[in-house]
Amino acid sequence: MYLKNTKKSIRLVERIDVFVVLSILVLVITPVILNFVFKQKADTVISDKQAELFLSPRCEELFGRERTEKLLRDFGELNPDLRINLLNVSDEGDREPDILIFDEGEYSGLAAKGALMSLEPYSDLETEPRRQAIPLVYFMDLLFYNIDVLKAAGFDRPPKTREEFLSYARTVSGGNKAAGAAVGLSPRDRQAVSRDIFSWIWSDGGDFWQTENRPVINSRPLIADITFFGRLYRERALAPDGFETTGDQRLEEFAQGKVAMMIASTRAIPSLRERMGDAAFGITTIPGSGAAGKYSIDLSGFYAGINVSCTYPNEAWSFLAFLAEQSPLLCAELKATPGIVSGLFSSDYMKDDPFYSKARDIFESSEIVRGFSKTPHAEEYEGAVREEIKLFFENSRTAQETAAAIQRRWDAVLARD
Repeated sequence: MYLKNTKKSIRLVERIDVFVVLSILVLVITPVILNFVFKQKADTVISDKQAELFLSPRCEELFGRERTEKLLRDFGELNPDLRINLLNVSDEGDREPDILIFDEGEYSGLAAKGALMSLEPYSDLETEPRRQAIPLVYFMDLLFYNIDVLKAAGFDRPPKTREEFLSYARTVSGGNKAAGAAVGLSPRDRQAVSRDIFSWIWSDGGDFWQTENRPVINSRPLIADITFFGRLYRERALAPDGFETTGDQRLEEFAQGKVAMMIASTRAIPSLRERMGDAAFGITTIPGSGAAGKYSIDLSGFYAGINVSCTYPNEAWSFLAFLAEQSPLLCAELKATPGIVSGLFSSDYMKDDPFYSKARDIFESSEIVRGFSKTPHAEEYEGAVREEIKLFFENSRTAQETAAAIQRRWDAVLARD
């Protein structure tokens, strides 16, 4: 009986020993396992945080909701480790987008406040040493004319010279049913001066940058351009309230038949065709003075850049490179003309369409010049022109005095820079 109890005690002790050993193992291993699991979760959170970038809501405004959603979806499928979300300003508070999408009018403002990261590490430094954004689509300014309004005034074709333009505009305005011509120079329109003033100068072969680092307007050819603007105003060929009206407001008046002729971007062609029909309006070159200068244009575009405060620029650049690959599709959807300069006119919409094939022909025969849109002080340069031209219209100051006043203000900006 004693032996029997002894054996039971031994077995019990052995069982207790095994239990103790197992318990110790569990106590030792559990923290290791838990630490591993939590570390994995933490790494996942960190990884997700690293991969999350925010896209400017301007992308949806410029390219449309469906196209933006498709871009994000397609990029996500190609890059499952990166997550790019469209920034919802109301939800995110003061957060800024990591990837900026903007148009020509916004370029200078972003450059002025240093918001754009230099893309030099991702660019060909020999050709683009100061690149801050990549162009996605390009447009250009042309003369738009209302066929019915001109016909009613006795004109069966658009004007080819400035003298004809002045005659057409004066005649139409004299009928009191529509304005012969119109400008939209409101300060609220960030592309107004480039479109409604500079485009006339460029169409006649003018160029502010005859010297590389100093813009010049106080020259005989450009003074002649200012004189032409004065004649349009003083001979009542322009619609009223030109300095309080935006280009978009003028386009609405044009679509309603209240304006016979105006300068507008090729960006407006699709909406005008939808509203007016193909037979109601046409596009052509901006009339010149007949001087020997080559017809020139400045391109305006939609761009993508990286916010200077972006924590993960390499990841942001991968999305910019993806957008650049999508440029042909974006151009086709927006009917952008000239589209993308690096792959000129490869899209089918330009081949047989009367509007876009004509715009293509104009572009191919033109020189490309540059304005102020990509310079940090564009608002000051263009504001000086707007304000001095307004004074020129409203008092007896000469065109030469106006050009001199603009030049002084330009030089002051340059000296301060």
